[in-house]
Amino acid sequence: MKNIFTCFFIFSFFNCFYLSSQEKFTLSGTIFEVKSNETVIGVNLYFPEIELGTSSNEYGFFSITLPKGTYQLMISSIGYNTIIDTINLSNNITKNYSLEENIETLNEIIITENIEKLDIKKPQMSVNSLTSNTIKNIPVVLGEADIIKAITLLPGVTNAGEGSSGFNVRGGAVDQNLILLDEATIYNSSHLFGFFSVFNPDAIKDLKLYKGGIPARYGGRVSSVLDIYQKDGNSKKFHANGGIGIVSSRLLIEGPLKKDKSSFLFGGRSSYAHLFLPLFDINNEAYFYDLNTKLSFKIDDKNNIYLSGYFGRDVFTIADSFENIYGNSILNLRWNHLFSNKLFTNLSLIYSDYYYDLKLNFVEFKWNSGIQNFNLKYDFKYYMNNKMKLEFGLNSIHYKFNPGKIEPTTSTSGISPFKLIDKYAFENAVYLDSEYQLSDKLAVSFGLRLSSFLRLGQNELNVYENDQPVVFNEDLQIYEKANPIGTENFKKSDVIKSFFNLEPRLTFAYQLNNNSSIKASYNRMSQYLHLLSNTSSPTPLDVWTPSGKYIKPQLLDQYAIGYFKNFNNTDYSFEIESFYKTVKNRIDYIDGADLIANDAIEQVILNGSAKAYGLEVLFKKNEGRLNGWLAYTLSKSKQQTKGRTPDELGINYGSWYNTPHDKTHDISITVSYKYSEKWKLNANFLFQTGRPTTYPNSQYIYNGVSVPNFGPRNSNRLPSYNRLDISTTYTPKPDKKEGWQSYWVFGIYNVYNRRNAASISFGNNETTGINEATRLSIFGIVPSISYNFKF
Repeated sequence: MKNIFTCFFIFSFFNCFYLSSQEKFTLSGTIFEVKSNETVIGVNLYFPEIELGTSSNEYGFFSITLPKGTYQLMISSIGYNTIIDTINLSNNITKNYSLEENIETLNEIIITENIEKLDIKKPQMSVNSLTSNTIKNIPVVLGEADIIKAITLLPGVTNAGEGSSGFNVRGGAVDQNLILLDEATIYNSSHLFGFFSVFNPDAIKDLKLYKGGIPARYGGRVSSVLDIYQKDGNSKKFHANGGIGIVSSRLLIEGPLKKDKSSFLFGGRSSYAHLFLPLFDINNEAYFYDLNTKLSFKIDDKNNIYLSGYFGRDVFTIADSFENIYGNSILNLRWNHLFSNKLFTNLSLIYSDYYYDLKLNFVEFKWNSGIQNFNLKYDFKYYMNNKMKLEFGLNSIHYKFNPGKIEPTTSTSGISPFKLIDKYAFENAVYLDSEYQLSDKLAVSFGLRLSSFLRLGQNELNVYENDQPVVFNEDLQIYEKANPIGTENFKKSDVIKSFFNLEPRLTFAYQLNNNSSIKASYNRMSQYLHLLSNTSSPTPLDVWTPSGKYIKPQLLDQYAIGYFKNFNNTDYSFEIESFYKTVKNRIDYIDGADLIANDAIEQVILNGSAKAYGLEVLFKKNEGRLNGWLAYTLSKSKQQTKGRTPDELGINYGSWYNTPHDKTHDISITVSYKYSEKWKLNANFLFQTGRPTTYPNSQYIYNGVSVPNFGPRNSNRLPSYNRLDISTTYTPKPDKKEGWQSYWVFGIYNVYNRRNAASISFGNNETTGINEATRLSIFGIVPSISYNFKF
């Protein structure tokens, strides 16, 4: 692999040297939206005579270098009118374009055929994008549009459980997904324990989910990257939109601070169902609120500054006995600078914080934990010529981990304050990405990321005999906690343990004809953070811990190959991908592991391996009154932890076992039908193999009590999951394009009221004393209605 990358860099250097000797000029600029002056991401710019093109980056900037001449330029993006311009390229040109929103364009089918050839050619695979409008059309529980619920309808993506905002990608765990909002890390993506996600769809401009072929600019997780960008704000005129639902409402306002030069955006959401609970003599509360903010300043043609933030909180109380508050806070200060018409840069200073607070009045103590980081990023995009683009940069993240702090709530509680030891770490990386057109049919993207992780000093670190915090009891044939033989003390500036990893990335795209191509990719990625959870779906109480002396970083190798085809002028598209990936050092837990308030978490953890493989199919209808997609995934996800010596049993006797997120079959159908200008019908159907679980396979009687004996880990499954959701959108005045505009959404979640099993637990019947199984279902049929508006 190392020799392949060396050859590519040498070939690219000499080829670029040859190309630079020819007379060429550069067309560059920024793409805006006419009404709001918002930059537009991913706009395709295509020159049909020479079949070359490019696309706008995350900030709307584009650059392409071509031989001297006169060309026809086509600029297109979904939902906008196509612009056709004639370019006389006799010198370097800087030219901005503004796209006008348009639902129906007469030339759309003809133009789109040329534009979509770029996607066939691009060396990019295993990537899915969804627009805000698509997300809002998908029926969801309680009628609240949800980004996380939407992406679980894509191939290779499954939900972490009924009503949960966690998601699993290609057999990976929830903590293996990197979730970014305006480049800041989101550590918990759920509101109300998973019923809603933290992302306000009104504030979102663009999102991409990378499942494989992940560019080298991303790192730190081994399963996927969900990259979400907020809107910049309307710099032309004041604008507002929002919605009123059964359990929550939202409002987003935006407008210019100085017309065409600066703008603001402010969005808020809140649930309010708890306000009605006192009417039913229920003294409990469960609600959330969040705020999205952004300030954008255009200093001049070469400099832009952005200040964006997100603040969200959840509050859950049960009478006077229990109170739980948790949430995310992020802040990002960014500076875009254009050094030349070929070199674009972005400098970001980012703060991210996840906070968890639990107060138990009946035992008179409170608990809080969390994770904070400060991240400095500097990214460069260099558009060398019409065949090659370079991206390179660096980032450095400082982490502070608060595993937990316990304090008494009263002076008479009898509980002494107790603080788990804080942990600190530095994660650093430099990367280089290149996209290169080797020939008319063959394109390649290759990159390299060098990451390092420095586990910094802490007050006390346990020392164990033979450096083994977990020991195997041969008499009882079980794993047990080792007793420390001493402790070490460090200063915060000390480095306890350091890790360095090279992470190569490589993607090929070979164009078979104008409408089809074959693509293949390889990824190596490292993950230095671990989520401590032995439950199958994420909960706010989950605690993150860094790699260190006793916990190794996870290392991924993923291979993928796929076939991609457009039909009937891209009215239809078909994708099929196969993947295989392995993960080293995936943490596993010994039986009976206690993860809460554990100051020596290494005593219940063993390092194992994981693997996943599968086939993904996506068929889409993109045009016409009826559109949508069919997604199918056939996959397996397994984990193994062998014994460290021939005498040790390992976990599950050292055998491979299904991970909690393994789902053999996953089918989703999403349909939208425009019945008339006023009415639109939406529906989605899901079928998934039941999640793995462990059932008892025998029982014995001890002192008159029936005790179940459980079988091998995850050797059983919950019943298969299936559900049908429908909704209809009614727009009273579809022709009204200015002033107050509104529409209604009526929905039914789980139309045929299937009681899908979220879990099955086993216990004793209080009357008979006999063991019995109890099935827990969260949702039956749920109707919803919401009123949405903008002006």
